[in-house]
Amino acid sequence: MRIIRDTLYMDPSDRGAVAAIGNFDGVHLGHQAVLNQTRQIAEELGAPLGVMTFEPHPRQFFAPDAPTFRLMNAEAKAHRLSKLGVQKLFEVPFNGALAGLSPRDFALEVIVKRLGLKHVVVGADFHFGKGRTGSIDTLEELGAELGFGVTITPILSLKEEVSSTNIRNALTDGRPQDAAAMLGHLHRIEGRVIRGDQRGRDLGYPTANMSITGLHQPKLGVYAVKVDVLTGPYTGHYGGAASIGVRPMFGQDNVPNIETFVFDFKGDLYGAELSVALIDYLRPELKFDSLDALITQMGHDCDQAREILKHA
Repeated sequence: MRIIRDTLYMDPSDRGAVAAIGNFDGVHLGHQAVLNQTRQIAEELGAPLGVMTFEPHPRQFFAPDAPTFRLMNAEAKAHRLSKLGVQKLFEVPFNGALAGLSPRDFALEVIVKRLGLKHVVVGADFHFGKGRTGSIDTLEELGAELGFGVTITPILSLKEEVSSTNIRNALTDGRPQDAAAMLGHLHRIEGRVIRGDQRGRDLGYPTANMSITGLHQPKLGVYAVKVDVLTGPYTGHYGGAASIGVRPMFGQDNVPNIETFVFDFKGDLYGAELSVALIDYLRPELKFDSLDALITQMGHDCDQAREILKHA
């Protein structure tokens, strides 16, 4: 997959794609329905399959101090879209100039002049342009005027409406399986392993620590997880148990992170890129009376996680 970030100065070969437009946070089943329709049209027109998205997410731009909400960082989203066969990912920089474009100027300047898209596909709830004043009807009118095709994909529903908001709610409640049902894949936290205080190593459970800053915070506690090591000498697939939280036993940090104990692994993961998939929620984060009690509970957590992973 080719990622185009400098959309003002594109290579001519990147023009002419059929592209789905949206934020695609989580790349959930609703997004995948849009992508499937986009793929079908791209094949019919003999054009590359593209996705047009925005970085940073518009909500981050308009409310930088609001609680974090993203299900995926840009890298994790790109990984998922690549797995789904997207050939060109247009990461359009979202800034004041873009936010100030009228719906017509957005269609003319971005879709037509900048990206040269042949056809666009959006969900039924799509809005665009200054103040989100452009609707799907507006887009269809502009497509007819400016010479690009438009397809609208209906909103997908399962037991509950498939949306990033409902997925966040499931994760907040400690229901990663419900989140996965709406996502169509496991919810993953991806990032680089950072150096911690190495206390887990002293306890007999060395962990790979990763930041979750900027991401929606799942329910704090311990999870059974699957771990993909994406870079470095130990690339591969592993099982594990992960704790998302603030380490209440040690009271040193109020910033949550994720610490993953990788089963049956020996090696140095510092600096490696990991993808940690939440399989099931085991228990809340607790403060124990002693380190011995904590170590005993960690053993129970790992046993429970291994049993869950046998059937995952």
